[in-house]
Amino acid sequence: MQLTYFDSNSWLIELGGKRILLDPWLVGKLIFGNLGWLFRGSKTTERPIPENIDLILLSQGLEDHAHTPTLKQLDHNIPVVASPNAAKVVQELGYTQVTTLGHHESYIFDNTIEIKAVPGSPVGPTLVENGYILKALDSGLSLYYEPHGYHGATLKEMSPIDVIITPIIDLKLPLLGSVIKGQKNALEVCQWLRPQVILPTAAGGDINFEGLLISFLSTEGTSDTFRHLLQENKLSTQVLEPKSGEKVVLDLKPLVCG
Repeated sequence: MQLTYFDSNSWLIELGGKRILLDPWLVGKLIFGNLGWLFRGSKTTERPIPENIDLILLSQGLEDHAHTPTLKQLDHNIPVVASPNAAKVVQELGYTQVTTLGHHESYIFDNTIEIKAVPGSPVGPTLVENGYILKALDSGLSLYYEPHGYHGATLKEMSPIDVIITPIIDLKLPLLGSVIKGQKNALEVCQWLRPQVILPTAAGGDINFEGLLISFLSTEGTSDTFRHLLQENKLSTQVLEPKSGEKVVLDLKPLVCG
């Protein structure tokens, strides 16, 4: 398994001989609802869009997961697997092969990768977006992704999983509390799934953030404090923090269930 980080929640996953582009923000600004004065993200380093993408995987319909300027530039014939909300975004853009996955639904891509949608992040009072479990059918290697740190208890039934991509620090707003749930929730999901490797997402990369909202955001926890939590709880999970644009080749050992 090989992983390349592209800032925020954007990843290139190379698994089972397939190249999967996850929640890509690769070009332009990141602005929610055209409210640049409230929040605006800018990449400090422009990188080329990866070539030979086999699949686009979208967990949410919000701009930091289904980034319209990026999706406009990608080949609209690339197959897409998406949450119902994200599927609407790519369908409106004219993508030709869109598979919508609801919670606990699975899809086999090209007889190679099993993609299972699990409950992920709440967006508003009624909508819950997707997390995903990816499994290579040849090797059995598996990966779990949830970008805001919301992990449903049904994940316990899917242990063990080799790799987790999820936040490991908390991002908080006054009155609202944690909008990104890291330390405690990441520890809990590691206790459930016993991964060999965990990689942080959501709060990293070569990005400059501006806008009124930034002055109210605060963080809690660090990678080092999370490593200490793992050690305290006798977990051997390795924390890897790839730099933006850096490909990480994971040397994973076969896991034994039970």
